[in-house]
Amino acid sequence: MARVKAFCCVRPREDLARDVAALPYDVYSRAEAKEAVADKALSFLRIDRPETNFSDDFDMYSEEAYEKASSLLKEWTGKGIFVREDAAYYLYELVMEGRSQTGIVACCALEEYRNGTIRRHENTRKEKEEDRIRHIHACRAQTGPIFLAYRQNDTLMALIGTVKEEQPLVDFVSEDGIAHRVWKIADKERSETIEKAFEKVKTLYIADGHHRAASAAAVGSRLADGSMEDGEWNYFLSVLFDERQLKIFPYNRVIRDLNTYTREGFLEALAEKFYWEKLSERPEAVTEKGTFGMFLGDAWYRLRAKKEMGSRDAVESLDVSLLQNHLLGPLLGIADPRTDNRIAFVGGIRGAAELERMVKDEGWAVAFLVMPTSLSELFAVADEGKLMPPKSTWFEPKLRSGLFIHEI
Repeated sequence: MARVKAFCCVRPREDLARDVAALPYDVYSRAEAKEAVADKALSFLRIDRPETNFSDDFDMYSEEAYEKASSLLKEWTGKGIFVREDAAYYLYELVMEGRSQTGIVACCALEEYRNGTIRRHENTRKEKEEDRIRHIHACRAQTGPIFLAYRQNDTLMALIGTVKEEQPLVDFVSEDGIAHRVWKIADKERSETIEKAFEKVKTLYIADGHHRAASAAAVGSRLADGSMEDGEWNYFLSVLFDERQLKIFPYNRVIRDLNTYTREGFLEALAEKFYWEKLSERPEAVTEKGTFGMFLGDAWYRLRAKKEMGSRDAVESLDVSLLQNHLLGPLLGIADPRTDNRIAFVGGIRGAAELERMVKDEGWAVAFLVMPTSLSELFAVADEGKLMPPKSTWFEPKLRSGLFIHEI
């Protein structure tokens, strides 16, 4: 069973929510983060990425950086920019291009992350974990929610629909055109409905936020230090979505060079494992498993994997695995996509046109348009205790940081 609980949320005052809410800290480079806060005094990115408050040569991993995050959070709370609530659940709706997804904001038990009730599908990097560990520890708060998914549950969907008939607590449209709405659920009956419904949910899945989850677990263990108390450090901030609410976008690939191949030689080598054909126009998406779009030179191609490359393994059957194991690795020499600087990953929301632009204008040699990984594939990989290749999923819209803070 999955255990969730209400929490005493620290959140921005309703009229300031739009000014505070920020995209997750890890979608920005350092330069992009600095630019993003340039004219936004209350952007939560100033707390999530505290180096943005200093000069460009400031050590972003210094103790002073994390102390700045903590002091800003205290300062803004003291000034009433943030308010502290009594224990409650919340609904968080995001609407992007007419498509709505609504999750339940709650705290989940770190013990269930450790015992596999909450399952992951990605590896984490120690240096990224350490950054968030230090940030959480300095702020004594989790400032960005973990994005969780669960298999369809009609009881929770019905409750969500009922609550959304009421006036939202927060309602704004962010600069990128995404609508954000928040409802508070504090009454006992609805809270019990949420808790009992999740007791029947056997498994939760991390959709996004693997580093935040791992960091929360590490800090929780440090603060517990053998204590038998069921403190707030034993839980982590989450937004939980029914699988029917979510959409995964592709995570496309671009490669810097052809690994000594000429274009003609590369196409000839491809033919060993892929059927290919030149296209007369740009494909906007890939909709069939085992099929890829490829932009090479000044033309688009369609690649189709030959049948003998099929697999029933949860990981090996993923299109991103097929591309890596039969093309990027053996032909283009991308042995480890986590560390090779000859490969870049492009979120599918930017579309095929962005891949074409990168090849034409930025000097990349070849780009691959990939079919999105499905939620059922994500669940299957996590259920088998396996891990996906890096950059296998791209979720949109992104949950905003700063709208919900969990003090520990």
